[in-house]
Amino acid sequence: MSIAIIVEGKNDKSRLRRLLSDQIMIVCTYGTLNTEKLERLKKEIGDRDVYLFTDNDPSGKRIRAMLRDTYPDAEQIYTRRGYAGVEGTPDEYIIQQLEKAGLDEFILYPPSDLVP
Repeated sequence: MSIAIIVEGKNDKSRLRRLLSDQIMIVCTYGTLNTEKLERLKKEIGDRDVYLFTDNDPSGKRIRAMLRDTYPDAEQIYTRRGYAGVEGTPDEYIIQQLEKAGLDEFILYPPSDLVP
């Protein structure tokens, strides 16, 4: 299974990269989308299964809506309202959301002695 997760920014990408194996492609929108950027994303992602993981703020919701039009079959991963976007979401919560999305086999779990 070939997978791509679309996030908004490079900090979101680096946050997820620490928690996911290199088998998962993580792609950034860099905050804004237009037709040209969407075409580049489609070309880069190819026929991979797509997951959308954007912030729970007006900008993130707008980007998610545009991406849903482009990828109607994409799986949705959400961060909780109140967290400072994907990059400000605690690892434990991100891991829970990745597990809900069925990505368990790709998660790089922290050593159990570090979990409170």
